[in-house]
Amino acid sequence: MRESIRLIMAAVLAAMLAKPAIAADPNPGAELTAAQIIEKNVAARGGLEAWRRIQTMVWVGHMETAETQGPSMAFSLQQKRPNKTRFEVLAMNQKSTRIFDGAHGWKVHPAADGRPQMQSYTPQELKFARQAQGIDGPLIDYAAKGNTVTLQGTEEIEGRKAYRLSVRLASGERNDVWVDARTFLDIRLDRTSFNPAGAPGTVTVFYRDYRDIEGLQFPSRIEVGAGSARVPDKMVIEKIALNPPLQDGAFAKPQVPGRRNLVTIDAEPMSAADRMRHPAPVKASPGQDPGSAPQ
Repeated sequence: MRESIRLIMAAVLAAMLAKPAIAADPNPGAELTAAQIIEKNVAARGGLEAWRRIQTMVWVGHMETAETQGPSMAFSLQQKRPNKTRFEVLAMNQKSTRIFDGAHGWKVHPAADGRPQMQSYTPQELKFARQAQGIDGPLIDYAAKGNTVTLQGTEEIEGRKAYRLSVRLASGERNDVWVDARTFLDIRLDRTSFNPAGAPGTVTVFYRDYRDIEGLQFPSRIEVGAGSARVPDKMVIEKIALNPPLQDGAFAKPQVPGRRNLVTIDAEPMSAADRMRHPAPVKASPGQDPGSAPQ
């Protein structure tokens, strides 16, 4: 279960700095260049200036994984620019937390005796967290993040034409992003991930059921491992709050003195959600079927 949570976390925070140029288009016959596709993607998601105004964000929802039996796992994800995250999960009445303050990371989860135990991020987890693309992903403000983008051509993804963009991060890592040729929203991300033994692999993430939140577009369902032989893990986003007040203390190293003080997670599973200022409910974009993925 913890590995599934880690993969979902990695995907969401993927998932996400010298100014590069967009690489030359290797497919001169394509109808659009990489720069044009990115411009349309940013506009479809709500516009560059609107995204730049988002300094904090909270997601609340639940996760479903084939590896666990029983009810789904409730989660809350808090993010604060430039690259702070706090991810809380309640599973089988046990809470786990992952915190990154922009430079250091910690994991807190119950030990066998029920007491909370804290571990620092592994070097690989720390590397991933430091190169994460923050609140808005690898394409929005890509140049300021040090990313170089190359158009690889077009492919059919689940029956829809999509542009495949290769994103070379400032760290040297590569992500592949597929942008729907009709909606210009991100629909798939492939990125390198590492298992607990350090062996590399590719994680595929699908973004589905986009919804409008205060003029910005967000997927309300994220699937990790979609397209593989196994049933994908799912993250269902039920509420999103933009620019709620988040104190830096929420992203500080947690204190774990004993059983009676389980990190800083309240007794209620979604304590972060309760503190959100008027969270915006997820609603369908105009003209879109609430139960459908972008076509």
